[in-house]
Amino acid sequence: MPRSVVDARVEQLLSRCRREVDEGLLPSCQLALAVGGDVIVEAAFGDATTETRYVVFSATKPFVAGVMWQLISDGLVDLDAPVVSYLPEFGTNGKEVVTVEQVMLHTSGFPSAPMGPPRWATSRGRREGFARWRLEFEPGAAYQYHPTSAHWVLAEVISEVTGADHRDVVEERITKPLGLPRVLGIPIGEQGDIAALEVRGEPATPDELEAALGIRELPETEVTDAALVGFNAPETREVGVPGGGGVMRASDLARYYQALLHNPGQLWDPAMLADATGRVRTNLPDRVLGTPANRTLGLVQAGADGFAAARGFGHTVSPLAFGHNGAAGQLAFADPVTGISFGYCTNGIDANQVRMARRGSGIASRAGTCATP
Repeated sequence: MPRSVVDARVEQLLSRCRREVDEGLLPSCQLALAVGGDVIVEAAFGDATTETRYVVFSATKPFVAGVMWQLISDGLVDLDAPVVSYLPEFGTNGKEVVTVEQVMLHTSGFPSAPMGPPRWATSRGRREGFARWRLEFEPGAAYQYHPTSAHWVLAEVISEVTGADHRDVVEERITKPLGLPRVLGIPIGEQGDIAALEVRGEPATPDELEAALGIRELPETEVTDAALVGFNAPETREVGVPGGGGVMRASDLARYYQALLHNPGQLWDPAMLADATGRVRTNLPDRVLGTPANRTLGLVQAGADGFAAARGFGHTVSPLAFGHNGAAGQLAFADPVTGISFGYCTNGIDANQVRMARRGSGIASRAGTCATP
């Protein structure tokens, strides 16, 4: 179907993105809007240009998922198979029953399993780490977001079945065929254009948290401001943390999601891509906040159950919109109904989680109206 872009709504989007930079709450931000396979709007505000690269945290995950979809279609990975059939070291402490699908759906039971330097720098170190991990809940019985642990497992599965480093596989199988730059595992000598992360503002008060989320204290996870700022370290950027270490521009996110809409060059098996972008495989409630997961095989779907904004999509996209945001307010989604894809990056880590969520909802809501069927 033909799509038309609404210029006045684009201006509203740009104005909303500029606001926190002008107010000093963010050092910079960058956005890109794409329709019909092409980026039609690019902008940057603050100390950045449209060529500045950003750490995008969990917006990285769909790039790793894109490799997994190919490997599943090629018969190299079986979703129903236990992880231990690929990684024998993983089969300890009750984890031998965990399946590949459960890992991809964050129902695998080890959301807080640790992985850090120096162990994360080598395949051998990572696999030794897997052997130490313990389950926090029965695999498949609940949903809890795994910030980094699940994707370290996927990275090693990818390496095991391809015989290559996960960072290189993402480049060779996904970004290079799509005309995108390397996004995972940036060599130290090639990091000069990456925006340094900064913490801004003060944490939300207990009253703010209760009013917005119904809780007076955020649960403790590995996703702390200090941990996020740690991605300024050149060595961390080079490691290529598969669940959150991607480095890219907003336009790279928008272009990737256009590829998920249009499948150029049949990069993915069409049936596999349709499943991955459109079929919700788990709607279990989040163990912490209770929001239904609405997760596909590597993505989140907006849904029609009234929780789209809580999932980071704002209030205007269709229920079929899919995407995956990042821990510091990065946004990335596509809407099959309007044909829009959108990427938003910032190097500002807003200490106020409530304000960050509201900003993301406001920006996503405006982006969602910029084109019509």
